[in-house]
This record gives sequence, C-alpha cells and structure tokens, in this order.
Amino acid sequence: MKGKIIKGVAGFYYVHVPQEDKIYECKAKGVFRNQNIKPLVGDNVEIYTENQPEGTGVIASILPRKNELKRPAVANVDQAMVIFAATEPDPNLNLLDRFLITMQKQNIDSVVCFNKKDIAAQDEIRLLMDTYANSGHKVICISVLLQDGCSEIFDLLKGKTTVLAGPSGVGKSSLINLIKPEAKAKTGEVSEKIKRGRHTTRHSELICIDNDTYVMDTPGFSSLYIDEIERDELKSYFNEFKEYENMCRFIGCMHMNEPGCAVKEALKEGKISSIRYDNYKALYEELGNIKRY
Repeated sequence: MKGKIIKGVAGFYYVHVPQEDKIYECKAKGVFRNQNIKPLVGDNVEIYTENQPEGTGVIASILPRKNELKRPAVANVDQAMVIFAATEPDPNLNLLDRFLITMQKQNIDSVVCFNKKDIAAQDEIRLLMDTYANSGHKVICISVLLQDGCSEIFDLLKGKTTVLAGPSGVGKSSLINLIKPEAKAKTGEVSEKIKRGRHTTRHSELICIDNDTYVMDTPGFSSLYIDEIERDELKSYFNEFKEYENMCRFIGCMHMNEPGCAVKEALKEGKISSIRYDNYKALYEELGNIKRY
C-alpha cells in the first residue's frame, strides 16, 4: 500500500493511507538505517501490513522526494503559507521577509497571509497589502475569528501539502482548528503583557484535511537566519527590483550606494516599497558581517 508519513515519534512513523483513510503505525526497515536514510514527515512511502498486528505495518520503500526542507524537517511540500498577524502582535516584516527568502531558496512557493483584519485599522491593512503587492507572492488578509476570507484559504490549500509558518500568537493553530476541527490543535493565548504568543506546537505533524490535502503547523519562530545565501544573490529574492535592474548604470549593481541605480530611483518615486527596501538593506549588511570559512 502507498501512503504518506504524517508524524514520526521515537522511531515510529504514522502513515496515512488515502485509499483506506486509515493511519498505520509503522517501523522502518533496517536497510534505511544502514544506508543512513531517515524517513521524513511528508515522505510518500510503500508499506506492507502482512503478518503485522492490526493497525501496524513496515515501511518497505521511500518514494522519490520532490523536495526536502530542513526546518521544519518535512518532504514533498507544495507551498508555504506564511502567516502573520496584521496587529497584536504587530508584524515583524523583517522576519516575514526572512521566511519568504528561506522558502524561495528551497524553490517553495509562498502565500503571505495576514490574520486579525477584524481588529486592524484599514490604513494598517492597506500598508501591508501595498508593501507586498509586487513581491511576487500572493497576499491575502483574513480574520480567523470571524471566518472572513477563510474560503479562499480552503481553495489555496486544496490538493496540496502546505507548511504553515510564522511566529507564535498569529493564529496558525486557530486556523487549523477552523479547517479541521477534529485536529484539536492546541491554541496559545497571546500574552496581554508582552503581546507575544507562547509556543504551542511541539513537533512536525501533517494534518490530513482531505485525501490529497495536508497542512503542517510549525513551531513559532522569533528569529530566522538566512546565512545559507550569499550576499550578492540576496537581490534576486526581491521580485520588485527586477523591473529596474537592467536600467542600473552598472552591471551587477547591488542597489546600495552605487551611482545611477534605477532601483534606488524607483524607491524615491514610490514605485518600490520603502519597507521592503529597508529590509533588503538590513539583510544585505547582516550578510556582509558573516564570516565565511
């Protein structure tokens, strides 16, 4: 039988078999360990259940992976949905851009989702939508509390394996509870004192929404390092620069202090978001301070 690993705990792998809509507790064949191959959540696998106790099986083979993320450790991801609150807590857009760069680096398409539109001011929402309008990512704004915009979320998730990423307290687990109430994802209350969410997700687990639809809630992150990319490739992750790059005076312009920079000119004219550019500049300088060995 073919299935998908939805959770791995202490050497046991829980495999969802769509044709039966059943989950089997499986051990992996020793050959994987001998070959230094570790099954991952999201792996499509073949299992056999003959001569095994009811509800258990053995992973016989791991089918070829489309991709593999390191953090979270998951395979065969179709897209990432990067969720931030529009307010409470205020969105850290530098952190958001780090998420987007991390996913782009691994060739994963991203959807930017701002939650809590019901308590955010209209000018705050408009600024967020305008900031990412030309980023090359789909941008949506929803209210999980009021279920406003959530039908679009369902459409975006349908038929895909999606990683939900973002900091704590933005409503990822609440969104999962709305999509799949029986998942009973533990929700964390945002601290009134510091307006920062407590971590509620402890391990990587795919939640089956439908036979071909899976989502993964990931631990909330307060920081994210992008030290795996080179400084001179950073600009390629900012889609809004591409329209102007060929107009720069110098080939290989980094859009920092070079004269005749068309990107800087577009920034002055308001054609490029100053928030996005400031994040680019900060990340460029950060990468310049990393020692390469």
